[in-house]
Amino acid sequence: MNDKSDKRFRVANHEALIGIALVLINFLWWYGFAFGLGGQSVTDYDWILGMPAWFFYSCIVGFLLMVILVIAVVKLLLTDIPFDDEEGDHE
Repeated sequence: MNDKSDKRFRVANHEALIGIALVLINFLWWYGFAFGLGGQSVTDYDWILGMPAWFFYSCIVGFLLMVILVIAVVKLLLTDIPFDDEEGDHE
């Protein structure tokens, strides 16, 4: 079987790019809130549920957002592909 013509490699590459996009979204969300809201004096912090706002948004809300995004991606974008060779390709 020619690897270039195998549809599974095209699907796997596409899904790998989706995974990289999810990682970048997670990092940018965390970095933006952690260093955006956390770059001030501790006495000036806003507090949410006993936590600094930067921590709450970057770690708690960010985690929940990523869980929802990953579930949506798995259900809507990823496809189930077989790992074994196709029927007619055996030597």
